[in-house]
Amino acid sequence: MDGFCWKKSVAIVLAAGNGKRMQRTEKKQFIPLMGKPMLYYSLKAFSDIGIGKIILVTAQEDFAYCKKQFGDTSVFNCPIELAEGGKERYDSVYAGLQKAKGADYVFIHDGARPCLEKEVLKRVADAVTQHGACVVAVPVKDTIKVVNTEGFAVETPDRSSLWAVQTPQVFSYEIIMDAYNRMMETLETGNRITDDAMVVETFSGHLVKVVEGSYRNIKVTTPEDIAIAEANLLDAWQENEKK
Repeated sequence: MDGFCWKKSVAIVLAAGNGKRMQRTEKKQFIPLMGKPMLYYSLKAFSDIGIGKIILVTAQEDFAYCKKQFGDTSVFNCPIELAEGGKERYDSVYAGLQKAKGADYVFIHDGARPCLEKEVLKRVADAVTQHGACVVAVPVKDTIKVVNTEGFAVETPDRSSLWAVQTPQVFSYEIIMDAYNRMMETLETGNRITDDAMVVETFSGHLVKVVEGSYRNIKVTTPEDIAIAEANLLDAWQENEKK
């Protein structure tokens, strides 16, 4: 693999969902956290580390809002390009990938994960130059049960081998684009795809390296998660102040 360069890398940030489980009228990715829209923090993390470009995938109806909120070049020191999201997550990723042509590496990140740490980004950037395909994940803390359709536990996997996958998921552009092109030729298979690593595993056969992430990097899904995310952001800010 060639050496890593932030300026030759692109971040695809997904923010096209409605977040119905939040039980709020506003879309989840725009809910205020510590006075700023949730989406702000992911964009700022990529901007601050020196990424070459951010492709923000969102609904067409939210383009004007995003241009107003995230168009300040004094805050975000890299271009932020908008792309229209699709019906499924993989449609949105594919839309972003088509606008990422020319990139060496692509970071695919969920905009509902605002607590993205610089150290995690550096770790996965180092790993992708060696392996070409990486995911951020953390070891699971709880015992996991496999449950059948009747609600009975039928298997208890070895916890030591289980990791909870997060984002960003990072790939060489050639690997992820080729895998997505192959998947989009057989869309009925795409309906069972749950993340980008699975696309690579299924349609390219390329092994995906797991890189340790952070337990702070939660996905904000329910109302209870908002307070946790704000606490994580505050902790990270206080740690940076001490350095």
